[in-house]
Amino acid sequence: MTFKPLERDPVPQPCITLVGMAAAGKSTLGSLLAQRLQWGQLDTDRHMEAYYGMPLQAIMDTFGLEEFLKIEGYLVSELGLTRTVISTGGSVIYSKPAMDQLKQLGPVILLDIDEATFLERVGDGENRGLAIAPGKTMSDLYNERQPLYRAAADFTVRTDRCTPDECVDLILEHIDLP
Repeated sequence: MTFKPLERDPVPQPCITLVGMAAAGKSTLGSLLAQRLQWGQLDTDRHMEAYYGMPLQAIMDTFGLEEFLKIEGYLVSELGLTRTVISTGGSVIYSKPAMDQLKQLGPVILLDIDEATFLERVGDGENRGLAIAPGKTMSDLYNERQPLYRAAADFTVRTDRCTPDECVDLILEHIDLP
């Protein structure tokens, strides 16, 4: 017996990509948004962990910052998905090929938090697998990434001012799905 897959949508649904700092709510909102849309969800940090069979921090410790960023960029740039909410690692913003691919897949939404909230939620970032250069502070990291996120985003949702469900509502108001 030969398996023949069911025909997919004539017009493939886009993906929705969530970018932003660590602790901005990408995984939480990604899950809620995927449930609401009845779509799949991919967390790119979990994708890296599955690929290497080790926690994110161990990947960083094993390969170092530069190689970590190359790995992340490569794995994300190779994604070919539809109907998926993609919750990215915060450092994906450093990879132009990855961001180009995510933009091709659908809208990119910045989940934004202010610096004080970021610092409160992340602390010293220990064991989070944060891609931060030696000698840089968490404030340095925040201020370095913010303009990159803003340039890449189709629109922004402040997750430190709304509940997760309110944030999902805001996203759905701005998304134009076929």
